[in-house]
Amino acid sequence: MELDYPILSDPDRETAEAYGLISGGKKFSSRATVYIGRDGKILFIDSAVKPGSHGADIAAKLEELGVDEK
Repeated sequence: MELDYPILSDPDRETAEAYGLISGGKKFSSRATVYIGRDGKILFIDSAVKPGSHGADIAAKLEELGVDEK
């Protein structure tokens, strides 16, 4: 894939736990997209990922957040 943003694989669940995406004794988090600003601050966490529309959902959220198109 030729993406201009990183995708994280989190096999040890460290990041998911740090972001509060694993709770209630679950072993795995659900799919989530975490939007992080250039300053490193979390702008939004989408934990209602729908695989069939997620590409369009990401584009809409980036526009809503005011992220410039490339």
